[in-house]
Amino acid sequence: MATSSGSSCWTAKQNKMFEKALAVYDKDTPDRWHNVARAVGGKSAEEVKRHYELLVADIILIEKGQMPRANYRSSGHRG
Repeated sequence: MATSSGSSCWTAKQNKMFEKALAVYDKDTPDRWHNVARAVGGKSAEEVKRHYELLVADIILIEKGQMPRANYRSSGHRG
């Protein structure tokens, strides 16, 4: 998974900030990875770019059926 990228640990808050920054700074944004890194905080441009590349690779594997989709269980009861 993308969150297990090398020595760089990503918190849930950083992942959320990363997702939001990707929505703001699209592929045509100059200095995209520097802007995303600044928005995330505590990560370099190279770290956020690598995190993105791993995320894209995970998505490709999931779409090909080579990686199981996450099995989220609801904590609530249906009723």
